[in-house]
Amino acid sequence: MKKILILFAHPAFRKSRINKVLIDGIKDIEGVTLRDLYQLYPEMDINVEKEQELLNHHDVIIFHHPFYWYSTPPILKEWLDLVLEHGWAYGSHGNALKNKWFFNVMTTGGSQDAYCTKGYNRFTIRQLLAPLEQTAKLCKMHFLPPYVVHGTHSISKEGVLKHRENYSKLLTGLVNDEIDLKALEKMEYFNQYLSKSLKQR
Repeated sequence: MKKILILFAHPAFRKSRINKVLIDGIKDIEGVTLRDLYQLYPEMDINVEKEQELLNHHDVIIFHHPFYWYSTPPILKEWLDLVLEHGWAYGSHGNALKNKWFFNVMTTGGSQDAYCTKGYNRFTIRQLLAPLEQTAKLCKMHFLPPYVVHGTHSISKEGVLKHRENYSKLLTGLVNDEIDLKALEKMEYFNQYLSKSLKQR
C-alpha cells in the first residue's frame, strides 16, 4: 500500500469551480494526505521541518494546482526552494526522496490541442513541466506524466464530475499498487493511462 501526499495550491480556491469538485471527491481516500498550502501558510512561512517529515512518510508526491503562466502558483515554487534542501533532497548525501514518485494534477483553461508544437501555446504540457521533471530527477525521484483537466472555462458539469471520478480512481489505484508506474512513465498524460485501463475492463 502506497501513501500519497497531495500538496494543493490555489490562491483563489473560493472562486474555483473545477478544483473544489476534484478535492471533494478525494478527501476520504485512505492513505491520502491532502494539504492546502495557501490555507496552511497564508504568509508563505513554510515549516520546512514539518514538510520534510511528511515527505519522509509518503511514497507518492503530487502537486495539485491550476496551471499559472505555464507553471505553478508561487507558493509551490517557494515550497521547492525551501523544503528541498541540499544534503537532504539532493547532493551526494541527499537521498531522502530517492525512489519516491512525483507528478502534477493540473487544471488549465486551454484545450489539449492548444498544447502541442503546432498549437497556440507551442509546447506540450510535458515539455512545459521540464523544470519540475528535472527537479524530480535531481532528487532521485521518478517523474510521472500529469493528470490534466483541460478547457476549464467551457467544460460541462458532467465533464467535471467525470474528472472527479477519474481522480478518485487514480489515487485509489496508486494507494493499492494497481497502476503500472513503469508503463505510465512513458506516456504524455496520466489521463491516457486511465482511458486505456478502463477500456480493457
